[in-house]
Amino acid sequence: MLKEELVSMDILTLFACFQPLVAFRTVRHFAIIAEAVLAMSGRCTMLGISRWTGKGGSYRTVQRFFASSLPWTELLVRFFLAHLFAGETEYILAGDATTVTKSGKETHGIDRFFSGVVGKVVRGLEFFIFSLVDVRGRKSYPLTLKQMVRTEAEKEAIKKRKSQLKQKKKKRSGKKAKRGRPKGSRNKDKNKLEMSVELERISNLPAGLMKLISVFVKIKYVAMDGHFGHNQAVLMAHFHGLELISKMRYDAALCEKYEGEQKKRGPKKKYGERLDYERLPVKYLKKSERKKDVITNYYNGIFLHEKFGCELNVVIIQKLNVKTKKVGQAVLFSSDVELEWEKLVNYYSLRFQIEFNFRDAKQHFGLEDFMNVTKTGVENAANLSFMMVNLSEKLLKNSDGRCVGINDLKSRYRGVKYAVETIKMVMKKPEAILINQITEEIGRLGSIHQPKLNLSPT
Repeated sequence: MLKEELVSMDILTLFACFQPLVAFRTVRHFAIIAEAVLAMSGRCTMLGISRWTGKGGSYRTVQRFFASSLPWTELLVRFFLAHLFAGETEYILAGDATTVTKSGKETHGIDRFFSGVVGKVVRGLEFFIFSLVDVRGRKSYPLTLKQMVRTEAEKEAIKKRKSQLKQKKKKRSGKKAKRGRPKGSRNKDKNKLEMSVELERISNLPAGLMKLISVFVKIKYVAMDGHFGHNQAVLMAHFHGLELISKMRYDAALCEKYEGEQKKRGPKKKYGERLDYERLPVKYLKKSERKKDVITNYYNGIFLHEKFGCELNVVIIQKLNVKTKKVGQAVLFSSDVELEWEKLVNYYSLRFQIEFNFRDAKQHFGLEDFMNVTKTGVENAANLSFMMVNLSEKLLKNSDGRCVGINDLKSRYRGVKYAVETIKMVMKKPEAILINQITEEIGRLGSIHQPKLNLSPT
């Protein structure tokens, strides 16, 4: 049996957990396409993949695969539980969006979205992903994805909101606004869940995911970036039985709890003194450390915010440069008031692991390359790239140190592909040890890490 066939069987075995969700033919197509994506160079499009597939992977087969409707969340969860689940290890949920630049007008969901990489609004597609993050191993595994598609009504609402903001700015520059509360306004119930359109889109993702993994993994926390550092995101997390960990503005209007005497009549006073970030009370200081010219202070306490309906567990990280005297700070918070401040900081830092998933999917597995335009095609291309992220993690674990990163893994699979095609041209089939030696030697070409070979007859 040639090395290529061994490789195919290895990937096919890993994908066997997909049955009976999909037919065996689809599982086989998964293996053929996955092997081609690992071995190929150039743009990862349907045509590009078909040029690197072996037997049973024609261009029509690849097209049919991308046109078929697949239960991606269930497939990603099954693969994780079968091959990447670490048993009793603690996991948290992390959510974030990524923007893929695209041109043209026909691609489903194409619009203008903010790209954190470029730092401005770009034309393209946006996907929101929830990943499970291994706290001890500090690894992220994407499990569910949704494309963010704006309706025409939303686009009109955005234009209307922009025009209203411009009018408000003009009014502010002219006459001074009246002080105090507008006449006839009423208090809003801060514990009433009124989700924005954006939250409505992503709210179903954790609900479906929790149903699939709740038996195997107990999730308590969801970490999201500062874009979701508001009350409605906290209520959405509570709705799904989770506690939110996020980030506020560096100058968020936090108040201490009022602990003085209350009036005999009227509502009880809730808010105490507002927090002064330039003179933070020493009683909240938990840790201070110095590295070279930078002093980092960690403050922790239970505070209130007028826009939030619950108490917040807040960690303020303040950094002072001794030489330049410049001060920078970050305000992290959790809706769980009993969470230790060290864990809060650690869990929020773990949220960044999802960015490595985005990088690998774009750089190696075609998230930036695909040219599908239909709703199903775009969904399949995006989900396949994140499935490849999880598959590569499993293959790296199985490589016994021969492959350290995805570049090494792709170099190995490409080398094996070249070696197999070369061996097919030989009139007399070589010995098994020689086949192994050739494939190992060629598989090392272009890899970054090149361990010593330890070959034995198989």
